[in-house]
Amino acid sequence: MGLAGEKFQLGTVGALSLSVVSSVSIVICNKALMSALGFIFATTLTSWHLLVTFCSLHVALCMKLFEHKPFDARTVMGFGVLNGISIGLLNLSLGFNSVGFYQMTKLAIIPCTVILETLFFRKKFSRYIQLSLSVLLFGVGVATVTDLQLNAMGSVLSLLAIVTTCIAQIMTNTIQKKFKVSSTQLLYQSCPYQALTLFIVGPFLDGFLTNKNVFAFAYTPQVLFFIVLSCLISVSVNFSTFLVIGKTSPVTYQVLGHLKTCLVLAFGYVLLHDPFSWRNILGILIAVVGMGLYSYFCTREAPKPTEASPQVIQVKEGESDPLIADSLNAAENGAAAATDEPLKVPMWSSKYARA
Repeated sequence: MGLAGEKFQLGTVGALSLSVVSSVSIVICNKALMSALGFIFATTLTSWHLLVTFCSLHVALCMKLFEHKPFDARTVMGFGVLNGISIGLLNLSLGFNSVGFYQMTKLAIIPCTVILETLFFRKKFSRYIQLSLSVLLFGVGVATVTDLQLNAMGSVLSLLAIVTTCIAQIMTNTIQKKFKVSSTQLLYQSCPYQALTLFIVGPFLDGFLTNKNVFAFAYTPQVLFFIVLSCLISVSVNFSTFLVIGKTSPVTYQVLGHLKTCLVLAFGYVLLHDPFSWRNILGILIAVVGMGLYSYFCTREAPKPTEASPQVIQVKEGESDPLIADSLNAAENGAAAATDEPLKVPMWSSKYARA
């Protein structure tokens, strides 16, 4: 990257802050779009998000704000398609399950990621980290999980959604490290494949889940305004997702995602007057304690820098940055999904909007 590109590189704290602000903003925007205006086509909307993100990054590339760095085409294509599939599966999971079971699906992503990284990458998570994650998950569960209605098809879709989301987020981290590409470079190259996948399946999937045609919807000026606003915010969401996973780890990104969930619940109560109970408050407080413990133990267990091997230590720190840590002014090297989550997790889909 040149001097112009270095100015736009964000430290860890900046990346985390950008992710929280942009994700909470897009959830509130999409909740208004879907609940108030009736635009409930979540998968199609996500494909538009990705298209706008790609166009924005292409403009940035033309302005030489970052450098295009092609690498293994098969890896990029597989990664992009997998991300698109995981988003579709999460929407299907929500369509076939109750909101409570869908929230349990999202909670299961962290332990699944821990298991996969332990088995295939030999990454070790101390008992203190595991304890803090357990406290966090318990708190979020108390705050968000209400009804648990099980069915065979919904359970299978949830399992597939969990596995594909975990793999996609782990790949986001490992690809950046393996090929030494920045989060911006990876997002730019994978966006077309993600968008194309959702462009193809989006209208059919949304039609199946809603019994409505996205192309027959009445696009009033107000609806168009919120769609454009949502797409613009999504550029920041997608960029920050890849940036956070690259600078920290998939597990830290999921912890951050649950912080966003708590903030969305709080903002929903304050701004949209959503129902709020003492159970929600208790769950959020427990979750915040879990996040604090996770941040503390990550900071305590992070390797201390030494004069002998500063570069090696810097790489290791990038793999285990806590939620609250000193900003790293290093370049965007080293290893989105979000997932409303992508937003690998479509937190703004119609059922969630009414939750």
